[in-house]
Amino acid sequence: MLLRVCLAASLAVGLAVLAFSPPAFARNNTARGAVIGGATGAVIGGAVTGTGRGALVGGAVGAGTGAVIGNNRSRRNVRSYYFRRGNSCYFRDRNGRTVRVDRRRCR
Repeated sequence: MLLRVCLAASLAVGLAVLAFSPPAFARNNTARGAVIGGATGAVIGGAVTGTGRGALVGGAVGAGTGAVIGNNRSRRNVRSYYFRRGNSCYFRDRNGRTVRVDRRRCR
């Protein structure tokens, strides 16, 4: 049992290091987070319970959590943009700040 816990902990740490490394080519981290979270959850769920059902539930929970975290990380990469709401034009900055601007900026 101790061997399983140690193995699960070492794999979780290894996958956590992978999860927080900067992506080389992808801007969308949702799928990446789901895969890493699902694998980590399956390993931990299987190691803790010792059954396939535990691995399945752990993988599902890990994939969902990883997708949410990956999606949140993807939003940081969004660039600034202009958008129109009603008759007004707005500019949204990278940090999420929204400023009303001249209508000619929106097309």
